[in-house]
Amino acid sequence: MSNAVEITREDSLAIVTLNRPEKKNAWTLEVFDALSAASAGLAKADGLRAVILTGAGGCFSAGLDYAMFAEFAARLGEIRAEMLAPPEGRPANRFQQPVVGWQALGVPVIAAIEGVAFGAGLQLALAADFRIAAPDARFSVMEAKWGLVPDMGITRSLPKLLRADQAKELIMSARVLEAPEALELGLITRIADTPMTAARAMADRLMERSPAALAAAKKLVEEGWCGEASATLALEARLQAGLMGTPGQSGTAMAELRRRFPASGRRGRGRS
Repeated sequence: MSNAVEITREDSLAIVTLNRPEKKNAWTLEVFDALSAASAGLAKADGLRAVILTGAGGCFSAGLDYAMFAEFAARLGEIRAEMLAPPEGRPANRFQQPVVGWQALGVPVIAAIEGVAFGAGLQLALAADFRIAAPDARFSVMEAKWGLVPDMGITRSLPKLLRADQAKELIMSARVLEAPEALELGLITRIADTPMTAARAMADRLMERSPAALAAAKKLVEEGWCGEASATLALEARLQAGLMGTPGQSGTAMAELRRRFPASGRRGRGRS
């Protein structure tokens, strides 16, 4: 397992931690692949009853690392091909699997959120069955700031939580929500002063129930609330591949980079 994602087993509970605190747990390709490997490994783990997703250093995840934009630009044709051709027998592509793998896991998954959940970080949190956030946590579907759409399984998660008009407003505006508004909208499950403590307590309660019943309940909602996975995930990939590298998207991204990094040459920490 990559050091960028750590897994800790405590009997029947697994804690999966995004571990790049110096970058606010921003995502690189290493993080993408490590999260996919983590969900795949835990799907085969004996005795697993619940999972908690969290981020090191008091921050869930600020989204994509800025370095990813340069890497994607340099390999645009290859990245597009990966988006549009997921591995045989799997509906999700390389960039969706790190998120949708948690929805497919047959045990409850709880996200304990501090700091921010932006962009890819929010899409990961949305893949959890429950989201417990600190009172000062902030959230954003931030891809529109880069001239893009969210394409990491959001068609499998957001329709179960929000009305279509609410989802469009968040996706189109890329605005930042404070925890109370996120709770009011239904984007998070509850607010707690110490999200990890609350997540552990929830996991303990759920692990008292029948594992088979919990797995069936999760499957019922995951497969009954949304459209068929291969169609919705392919839609995300087609839309994103069509946007990436176009003049409009490149211009939008460059304008955002100039706003964040003025001519002084300062470099910021990665976030989406």
